[in-house]
Amino acid sequence: MSMQKKFVYLYLFLTFFLWGSLYVVSKYVLDRVPPFTVSLLRYAISFLILFIVIRKKHYRPIAKKDYKYIFLIGFLGYFAALVLQLLGTKFSSASFAALINSLNPIVIMLMAAVLLHEKLTVQKFTGLLLGLAGVYFIIGGVHGSGMMDGIILSLVSVLLWSYVSIVIRKLGSSYHPLLITAWSMAVALVCTLPVSLVELSTTPVTWDASVMLSLMYMAVMCTCVAHLLWNESLSMAEAGTCSAFYPVQPLTAAVLGIVFLGESVSLSFWLGSALILTGVMLCIVRMQSIYPAFVHAALRTRRLTRKAH
Repeated sequence: MSMQKKFVYLYLFLTFFLWGSLYVVSKYVLDRVPPFTVSLLRYAISFLILFIVIRKKHYRPIAKKDYKYIFLIGFLGYFAALVLQLLGTKFSSASFAALINSLNPIVIMLMAAVLLHEKLTVQKFTGLLLGLAGVYFIIGGVHGSGMMDGIILSLVSVLLWSYVSIVIRKLGSSYHPLLITAWSMAVALVCTLPVSLVELSTTPVTWDASVMLSLMYMAVMCTCVAHLLWNESLSMAEAGTCSAFYPVQPLTAAVLGIVFLGESVSLSFWLGSALILTGVMLCIVRMQSIYPAFVHAALRTRRLTRKAH
């Protein structure tokens, strides 16, 4: 395995761990702060950090002809898709929103095949299906009157973010991911500000130390760091390969829910975990390279056995 592949797999695992933890933290914060204001604070802190970093670097500037793509990423992805994700979590549950978001690999792979002409393999499809089956075993059914609203909002978020991932993939070969992330968040920040002001004028907000720390974690780790790693991954690997790690996200959300929220663990959780990890490994390991090694080892063992006799 090359060093670049090792790094991209590490980036992807970290990305989806952070995004998985986001559901648990945001479920807590959204009971105290309205969703557009949560997004506004996330983007303000993240953009400030990224802007300080890119000011010290000498990256190739965004060309005018690509401004429209930055706007699409910022508006459809960081503004619309991620706010819809928060609303989906608010109206349904953290675990179920994570389940819906796990449909991203299927949508991304189909969009990548059409827009980027990336190859769809039987191995990747099998791994993704195993991962999604694991998610199904972990999370369970739909309950509550507000669930359907959360489902619809989460599904729209999946469609928007999948398309944005394809756009990021196209720009990743021309610009540094840090630059794409920073200016896309700037677009989202401008779009979110007026909506947040209206929201704050009509919705009560609870500010305390735990809320502020949670917002900082969401802004720095789940938004700034995670999206930077995601954009970097898309510039290093195919969109379909990157999307194969999506099932790790609900697994992370489930584990953190057990640790921090005291949720119970059932047999279906362990079965789902096994399916998810198997699916992810199937997607990232080249079976054609394993098979010759297996055959070579078997033949060598056979020769040694014959010599022993």
